[in-house]
Amino acid sequence: MQRVTLHKAARVNGDGDYVLYWMMAYRRRHFNFALERAAFWATELRKPLLIIEPLACNYPWASHRIHAFVIDGMRDNQRNFGNSPATYIPVVETEPGHLRKIFRQLESRACLIVTDDYPAFEVPRWISAIVSSSRIAVEVVDSNGILPMREAPRLFKTAASFRRYMQNTTQAAVPLPDPLEGIELPKLRTVPFLQPTLTVPPTLDRTVGVVRGSRGGRSEAGRRLQAFLSGGGESSGLSPYLHFGHISSHEICRAIQRSGRGDRTRFLDQLTTWRELGFNMCVMAENYDRYDSLPEWARRTLQKHSRDERPILYTLDQLENAATHDDVWNSAQASLLTEGHIQNRLRMLWGKKILEWSPSPEEALHRMIHLNNKYALDGRDPNSYNGIFWILGRYDRPWGPERPIFGLVRYMSSRNTARKLRTR
Repeated sequence: MQRVTLHKAARVNGDGDYVLYWMMAYRRRHFNFALERAAFWATELRKPLLIIEPLACNYPWASHRIHAFVIDGMRDNQRNFGNSPATYIPVVETEPGHLRKIFRQLESRACLIVTDDYPAFEVPRWISAIVSSSRIAVEVVDSNGILPMREAPRLFKTAASFRRYMQNTTQAAVPLPDPLEGIELPKLRTVPFLQPTLTVPPTLDRTVGVVRGSRGGRSEAGRRLQAFLSGGGESSGLSPYLHFGHISSHEICRAIQRSGRGDRTRFLDQLTTWRELGFNMCVMAENYDRYDSLPEWARRTLQKHSRDERPILYTLDQLENAATHDDVWNSAQASLLTEGHIQNRLRMLWGKKILEWSPSPEEALHRMIHLNNKYALDGRDPNSYNGIFWILGRYDRPWGPERPIFGLVRYMSSRNTARKLRTR
């Protein structure tokens, strides 16, 4: 399988009690290459399949909002895996280090470990910890997008070049809709030292509250997909569900193709070009989330204008609380605070004004990443990092005339943005 990386060239322990799937990123039963691989091994070894869905408590920007969304998906998964040949256990960490202890206990009894390949935020560090501590084989499997992300020949610097690569690439394998359907496995009755936990730890940041009316999980993702296919709007609302692995891009593409909605080409381009371009950046560039990953022309022009006088400077606290003079910008930030997302065109303006109102482009980037990762349900994602870096010139080109602060980086105004939103 093109998507499998053997990260630990150790033996498969044929005397183990089960195959362990440590499900960190693709939190779903359906269209999941990693689950498919784990099921293959369980069938091959004639062993039970144990699926652990962990949720750590001490990652950056951990909050009640994020935890509640993921736990909704865990409850969905309890139902979805309940009638399957696998044993599924969700584990919400209650104190730092608890998951590490659980993993060590599970690893000591496993035949091998299968886990998810995800190139952004904290997941690479967690994968590294699994690989370094394990005494048995560890396979890391990519089920992120339409194409295997590690098969790309290079870092693509424009959407057009990546789109051509997609179009000229032989169609990759498609995951099974349900990897557990029709297979028989020995059933693991209990794991004596491990019980399901689905409680939000009281130590989490509760100032970032749950988004009212928004639920995580595959069921809600499926409902939103069907609403999108039957409606007329351009926004699907599926970005958080893709980010947390509650639904796959393969399933979405198949549903759109079967629906006959030829008017969804723009959405498909966002899904299969722009989203996968974000994964390409994270895989190919270790500095994907740092200022020095910007194109040379963008860094040069921003540096040239870094000492330009800013007519208005706001503090991070003022920005966070939507306390600026600009009502259009404030509405975008208020949406992020309460709804966990910003409408796409407003998101572009949101970032451009942060650049304009910050003391330096480096500080502007820091602020955008902090606010987005703290409040956006789809933050901390390759696609959202690309959206932020686009503000500063990634995947864009120089735009004239040269302006104060922005230089040749594309400029946007609140007045023009508001007018375009009213006329749509």
